[in-house]
Amino acid sequence: MFENLSDKLVGTLKKVRGQSRISEANIDEAVREIRMALLEADVNFKVVKTFLDRVKQKALGADVLNSVSPGQQFTKIVNDELTAILGGTKSDLILKGDPAIVMVVGLNGAGKTTTSAKLALHVRQKIKKKPGLVSVDVYRPAAREQLEILAKQNGLPIFTTTSSDPKKIMEEALLWARDEMVEVLILDTAGRMQIDEELMDELRLLKKSFNPAEVLLVADSQLGQQSVNVAEGFHQAVQLTGLILTKIDGDARGGAALSIRETLGLPVKFLGTGEKIAALELFHPDRLASRLLDMGDVLSLVEKAQEVMDEKTARDSARKMAKSQFTVDDFLKQLRMMKKMGGMESMMSMLPGMGQLSKKLKGMTPPDQELKKIEAIIQSMTNQERNNHKVLNGSRRLRIAKGSGTQVSDVNKFINQFEQSQKMMSQMMKMGLGKGGGFKMPF
Repeated sequence: MFENLSDKLVGTLKKVRGQSRISEANIDEAVREIRMALLEADVNFKVVKTFLDRVKQKALGADVLNSVSPGQQFTKIVNDELTAILGGTKSDLILKGDPAIVMVVGLNGAGKTTTSAKLALHVRQKIKKKPGLVSVDVYRPAAREQLEILAKQNGLPIFTTTSSDPKKIMEEALLWARDEMVEVLILDTAGRMQIDEELMDELRLLKKSFNPAEVLLVADSQLGQQSVNVAEGFHQAVQLTGLILTKIDGDARGGAALSIRETLGLPVKFLGTGEKIAALELFHPDRLASRLLDMGDVLSLVEKAQEVMDEKTARDSARKMAKSQFTVDDFLKQLRMMKKMGGMESMMSMLPGMGQLSKKLKGMTPPDQELKKIEAIIQSMTNQERNNHKVLNGSRRLRIAKGSGTQVSDVNKFINQFEQSQKMMSQMMKMGLGKGGGFKMPF
């Protein structure tokens, strides 16, 4: 997430922390480097100026210059101001009405329809309310069919009709929602390739007629500052209440997320972090700021862990990791868990000081298509081999390969990955993750 921007900010702050003494000249140099990093990330230049003016003003205070650890103080100032620019605190969904209506708007290609389904899943799983979906996109071919498929795949209630009148569709959907006791009705509206008055007139009519509790813009984070322009256009027409930034997992440079809140005063409510239906995260400004500065995001890691693992299993796994006793069977369980949590690289990026190390892990966690092969390999092992892979000699590996329908090279590759994981866990423990360190495993 925003990898290039994070690398540059972390590099600059590392140089500052390496100074034995902080002076105005040190701060000026750091501010210049941060300015370049933010501008290259396509952050609005007015936002950059406001942010750096605040940083410099606080950093030049006597409390920082005379501090025992001025480098850390400067890092804290940057973190605090990043958090403020991003909105300060999270902004929860406003769900008023019977049912509460959440109107989703945006341009074509931003991921609006998929995001509508993601929102419904979030409402059901995290807010514990019954969601319902309806599409009034009568223009894009198969738009309503796309939403219907997503709804059926995930067991989400959806209203369907053959009507081609958006207002009439919504009127019928409201009657359906009340009959079905839907508590939150998510309205997927029509998009356009660009903002036009015909689109805005339709959105104005829908908003005036049905008074939604939320009007959320789905904005493509890869557009950078263009996302700000798109948001301004929609905000002037229908008074947005918040934004959802999509494609955060792609090549987004960070400009949109860092610009929209400060420029328009609109909260970013969610981040779309992948194509899967569950890949929607509540936006926490403080957590994103910490991740950008490689200070970790332990709370998000804990939340993800709690979603995929019960407490007893987590404690058992943590004890085995701490003692370097986890087996091949445990390895398979960990792979499955890490996959659900976004992968090893994602997990490592949420640990303080481990973001840079996580980049070395790219490719270490096997892709989804490899998991079946690994499972077959493990199932072809004896109990002794699963509990102690060191006994695997050439003949044993050949037998396992034949039994799993794979090659000896596949078995060797798996064992290497397993041993790399063991080393990584050992390294984490040495860095204080576990007993005796300042941070403990989130289990």
